[in-house]
Amino acid sequence: MKIASYLYRRKSALLKGLVLGCTVWLTVTVLLFMEDRRISPAPNNNPTADGDGGYQQQQQPIAAAQRMSAMAAAAVDENQLLEDEFPLEGGVEQQPAVAVVREQQQAARTSSRRSQMAVGGLQNGEGVLPQPNSALNDDSKTVYGEMGKPVVLPANLTAEIKKLVDEGWKNNAFNQYASDLISVHRSLPDPRDEWCKKPGRYLDNLPQTSVVVCFHNEAWSVLLRTVHSILDRSPEHLIREIILVDDFSDMPHLKTQLEEYVLNYPKVKIVRAKKREGLIRARLMGARYASAPVLTYLDSHCECTEGWLEPLLDRITRNHTTVVCPVIDPINDETLSYHPHRVTSVGGFNWKLMFNWHVVPEREKKRHKNQAEPVWSPTMAGGLFAIDKKFFERLGTYDSGFDIWGGENLELSFKTWMCGGTLEIVPCSHVGHIFRKRSPYKWRSGVNVLKKNSIRLAEVWMDDYSKYYYERIGNDLGDFGDIMSRKELRRKLKCKSFKWYLENIYPELFIPGDAVASGEVRNLGYGNKTCLDSPARKTDLNKPAGLYPCHKMGGNQIKNVVSNMCVDSKGDINKPVDLWQCHQQGGNQYWMLSKMGEIRRDESCLDYAGSDVILYPCHGSKGNQYWNYNPHTKQLRHGSSKKCLAISDTREKLLMEECDVMLSRQMWQFENYNATLATEDSRMRH
Repeated sequence: MKIASYLYRRKSALLKGLVLGCTVWLTVTVLLFMEDRRISPAPNNNPTADGDGGYQQQQQPIAAAQRMSAMAAAAVDENQLLEDEFPLEGGVEQQPAVAVVREQQQAARTSSRRSQMAVGGLQNGEGVLPQPNSALNDDSKTVYGEMGKPVVLPANLTAEIKKLVDEGWKNNAFNQYASDLISVHRSLPDPRDEWCKKPGRYLDNLPQTSVVVCFHNEAWSVLLRTVHSILDRSPEHLIREIILVDDFSDMPHLKTQLEEYVLNYPKVKIVRAKKREGLIRARLMGARYASAPVLTYLDSHCECTEGWLEPLLDRITRNHTTVVCPVIDPINDETLSYHPHRVTSVGGFNWKLMFNWHVVPEREKKRHKNQAEPVWSPTMAGGLFAIDKKFFERLGTYDSGFDIWGGENLELSFKTWMCGGTLEIVPCSHVGHIFRKRSPYKWRSGVNVLKKNSIRLAEVWMDDYSKYYYERIGNDLGDFGDIMSRKELRRKLKCKSFKWYLENIYPELFIPGDAVASGEVRNLGYGNKTCLDSPARKTDLNKPAGLYPCHKMGGNQIKNVVSNMCVDSKGDINKPVDLWQCHQQGGNQYWMLSKMGEIRRDESCLDYAGSDVILYPCHGSKGNQYWNYNPHTKQLRHGSSKKCLAISDTREKLLMEECDVMLSRQMWQFENYNATLATEDSRMRH
């Protein structure tokens, strides 16, 4: 009774406690709900950008896991993350509408913070740089790189920033720090000729294209600048999709961070390789997922300029067998400055099967009324081009036996011309490209993939002319795999001969078989051991030729009879040719005497203009490059000066002096001299 009486008297307090408990429970429930909403916010699809096309915010708190779950439930989304699950053999077949979507695991998510460089401190009050991209949101600071201007870093950087700059160079073989200071939407000059901008210049019914960009461990800012230059400077209706093919990158910023970023751009897809494939197979992966009628390939360190796309698509629309390349403008690897090419060049190659650039031949110039019109090119550089997808398939795409990279550009060039197509450089289309002086990527050692690819190319497409390449590699062919299917492809397509290609498409190429003499050029004075020697690199042009010990390895050398020294050149254009001990191993001592009297190494010729004997690009006009060899006196007489080639008393320098048949220092011996061919050629000249 006492307890009941007590509870009755305290009923007011009990009711208050009950109400208080309910209130606390409700409050906690509401707070937990709000916290859950805060942790999982709605996706934000509207990144901000400054009004000048500046740096677009890349650190967006989007719920990638929720989005990917929704995409998986819908089976298909315009913005898919794809994994390659198809074999590499065969053509570019159309894939099913439902592609493989890689599931995201939230536990494996990396921070969306981009791996950008930290702010460096002061160093004696100087050498101060803003944090990369921070200036782009601050009107009081400099905006770097606009209109393609260079980014020049101060000489007295802090130790911290210097370390970051060095790491950027090491990882990318270009100045990543400078790149990160530049907006991914930076402005560029318009390098087009006014002819290109004339209204009605291009057809109205241009087809859509799938732009395929392959990358491996590419720098964040450079990759995004490539993507945004495509989106920003292409008519939206002409871009069906941009396919980013990740060739097994392992850098964190190319994982979840990139996936989250491209979710904001419906036309951008990511295709991920399951292992390192190399450029050739990565491009084939991109082609398999492409849905547009035209494929456009770009490297991952490019910048497209205004009006770059329409001229390419216009040429393909007019003739679907036309393969087109833009003019490739260099972007400086140190300052990221943009340098538009004002003069169009066309592609060629040498007998080492290395691609090179040449001026447009006079015969091609005569076909055109305006310098901005598309020009025929014997070969393409291979990194940037557009092609009708069905025509690409008809040509057999790339040789599936090719490994990693190298040679695929020449293969596609040869079979385009030989199998019914046309290859053009389109001067109205300009795309910038960072040219690196080295490759930052590592591959397995012990396999010369470029050599293997080139041998397959030569075996299938070059007919008997393949022997000139084989001579350059010591006829060491090794195991280059099965090529029967590629030869069958050529037979099925009824492709023309390589002789037809050389005579009609690239008549400017010097044919080694037409040489009157070849091999080392040995000087017969002072011990008979000195050879003409030069590697014939572009950096050696316009430098004096020289003498080196004759090595009998071919390549660079012509022997002096008395000295046993050979004319030897590193191939440095505009530099003196050297004399070295003859080594009989070719290389820098392998020369050819053409029917036109040129002493040449591929496209470089011995040239004398009154000072030093140098290497200079062969021009075919004789003059300073005409030499008359007398097999009886062993003298090399210069055509315009009438002087003879000799060596100095020290056997270190080439001289030009009045001809004297009694001087052994003027006597030279070619390793292989065809007297019959020389006699026939002499009759033709006279």
